[in-house]
Amino acid sequence: MIKSSVPTQNTSLFRKVRLFLEMIKFSHTLFALPFAFTGAVLAARGVPSPVPWGWILAAMVGARTAAMGLNRFIDAEIDGKNPRTSGRAIPAGLLGKGTVALFILLSVALLFFAAARLNPLCLKLAPVALFFLVLYSYCKRFTSLAHGVLGLCLAAAPVGAWIAIQGSVELPILLIGAAVLVWVTGFDILYALQDLEFDRANGLHSIPVLMGVNGSLWLSRVCSLATVGFLLAAWLLFPLGGFFLAGIGLSALLLIYEQWLLRDGDLTRLDAAFFTMNAWVSVIIFGSTLLDVYVGKGA
Repeated sequence: MIKSSVPTQNTSLFRKVRLFLEMIKFSHTLFALPFAFTGAVLAARGVPSPVPWGWILAAMVGARTAAMGLNRFIDAEIDGKNPRTSGRAIPAGLLGKGTVALFILLSVALLFFAAARLNPLCLKLAPVALFFLVLYSYCKRFTSLAHGVLGLCLAAAPVGAWIAIQGSVELPILLIGAAVLVWVTGFDILYALQDLEFDRANGLHSIPVLMGVNGSLWLSRVCSLATVGFLLAAWLLFPLGGFFLAGIGLSALLLIYEQWLLRDGDLTRLDAAFFTMNAWVSVIIFGSTLLDVYVGKGA
């Protein structure tokens, strides 16, 4: 009996970890991580040494995991009422709130430890980042600006990575951060269209609730246009060369395609638009930055 109980306990632990990672969509860290690496590469004018690179990765994983864990923890009751989200781990009874809280605490600890290993400014800014991560999950209860707060949280990725390497902030990297802010705001508005009727019925706030489907689509388009504009401004100020400019062009085409897919408000195409297109935008910008720094004008 004693021998058989150990594998059972381990299996239970592994299952909880797997359920937690599925709940927070850990694989979608891809949205922000390449932009963090973009900031690090620009700050170091190349790939940073393994030590800061590793701590930047650790900080990103800690921050993103804590953010999604907090969102699922804080919104558990709302998720349980929403048919689209009622199958998530907490409302479905697959994970207890205590277990999720433990994972959140471990993630926050990883964020702060990694920030401390980078430099004093990163450690000082870690509580500010945590504040906005918590704020985002409450925003829908009192403001339609939740999409912008989420954008601000992800905009910290390239700016934070720059600070990790440089120990200071400069205007060009703030332009990259601004591009991420409006990019995330734009696609989160689209994502929120799925819950338009539920949010209206339950007194929750969002841009779709405030502006309707057509207004939300147009505002998302403006955000996509602003994303390209901020990236072009950053290209001029760093300065960077042809590879980065080509990356901006490819990203613009993807954003145009995303908006075209949802042009008539048909949300059946949302999964392809949201996950595939936006994941590629961040990867393309990172890849083009890396090429430019090594073999292009930015070298």
